Amino acid sequence: MKPIPEIRIVNGQKQLFVDGEIFRARSGELHNSSSSTAVYMEKKVWPSLRPLGLNTVVLPVAWEMIEPEQGKFDFSLVDALLEQGKREGVRYVFLWFGLWKNGRSTYVPGWVKRDYETYFLVRDCFQNPILTISPLCKAGVEADANAFAHLMAYLAKVDTERVVITVQVENEMGILGSERDFSPQAEAVFQAPMPDEAAAFYGKKYWSELGENACEQFSVWAYAKAIECITSAGKAEYPLPMYVNAWLEQHPDRPGLFPSGGPVIKQLAPWRAFAPSIDFLAPDIYVKDFRKTVDDFAADGNPLFIPEVRSSPDAIPFYLYAVAQHDARCFAPFGIDDLYTSEQNMDADLLEALNIEAAAFRPDPRTWKMLASAYRQVASMQQTIDKAREEGRLHAFLEENDLGQVMHLKNFDVRINYHVNSGYGGSRPLPATDPRAGGFILELNDMEVLLVGTDVSFEFLPKLGSLDTIGYERIEEGAWTDAEGWTSYRVRNGDEGSRANLGAFPTQLKINLYRYR
Repeated sequence: MKPIPEIRIVNGQKQLFVDGEIFRARSGELHNSSSSTAVYMEKKVWPSLRPLGLNTVVLPVAWEMIEPEQGKFDFSLVDALLEQGKREGVRYVFLWFGLWKNGRSTYVPGWVKRDYETYFLVRDCFQNPILTISPLCKAGVEADANAFAHLMAYLAKVDTERVVITVQVENEMGILGSERDFSPQAEAVFQAPMPDEAAAFYGKKYWSELGENACEQFSVWAYAKAIECITSAGKAEYPLPMYVNAWLEQHPDRPGLFPSGGPVIKQLAPWRAFAPSIDFLAPDIYVKDFRKTVDDFAADGNPLFIPEVRSSPDAIPFYLYAVAQHDARCFAPFGIDDLYTSEQNMDADLLEALNIEAAAFRPDPRTWKMLASAYRQVASMQQTIDKAREEGRLHAFLEENDLGQVMHLKNFDVRINYHVNSGYGGSRPLPATDPRAGGFILELNDMEVLLVGTDVSFEFLPKLGSLDTIGYERIEEGAWTDAEGWTSYRVRNGDEGSRANLGAFPTQLKINLYRYR
């Protein structure tokens, strides 16, 4: 029997180990309903995934599908999914759609939906019901924990090949439409003295003492404590790595307009404190500032795991940056099963209501070819990337509405200019889904570099104060693999040998430099 996937600390960093080795998920997330039947997966999903060369698929498992009647569990769909995963040679990240999905309770079984007195809903300040079961509803949390524990116990028994490598507990939880739950049950808890762990964390006795932040912090505590109950119940049966994901803040950035209580960047610390069974916290990224988002989520020892990101062409430079800068453990564009079509599978009115650009969900025929290439390139040189990172020879870059940057390497500097091939430069704000510049520079030796990326040009400069000039001895197009090193496809001669630039498709250049005066 294969070892259970686990989190280990390597060089001070949390790493996901699968089959006893460090694992990075080159992945994609399916549409929410795609994994609801084995037939749909067989006929629609797998044919579209095979050309991408994924090693992992992120897919939902819904509470309503496994416990249609209270106390009666049906794991036939789970069995079929596991068999398909084994046949296709991929791993799974299971998304547990239990009490909460995108701030609502729409994946709970019918017997939960109908009994709205036992499984009571959040109320806004006017006592209007919101379609989400309160995180303070003990009966709801315990019922979810029981179902989740049954799922994990079943996986422990049948998934001997370890197809499932980690589990997301709920999805983008929080309250939409209110800063907190104002139901009578929640109000009683809010007005009472803080529980001991909250009082110790915040240094206050009553929630109201937190001022304008009181409502959101109350929601954070309520959701994190509920998740701790659910997660610990699942881990007691089968201790797979588990995480929660965040619907991030974006304009307008006030609680209730994004799900209040979720693990957004400013709430990572209380989430760690109140839900210690969670192994890491993960961003779903549709905001425009990808670079700052991943930099923030990768801080303080939290491994960068991206279970959902928009599937537009800019996902490719995002991926290259996340891999090089933060050793991303997972990268998963959403709606991966529709990338090869031109058909949008998300309701435009719904996306507008959720404050998400519809273009982020519109399949682009460029994306799947570019993504498949980027995944192949990184997979073939992962050991080289890891070694360069450890030795300080790896340098990532990503355009975010700026013209470029200067990087300081060991023996020379590099001026990076963005968007030279797109015809409009980096001087204007970028639409959220436009292709953009991103990638990394890998120093091979003192005067030799490997460039990997998209839509960028490079100018190599001497260090300040040096009398030397940096010239191009040789520029080659090709590919690097751990097994064979560099394979050259073409040498850029003459006029073409004076330009170090990468096009919109993810490309590699190896450049030998020299000094002259």
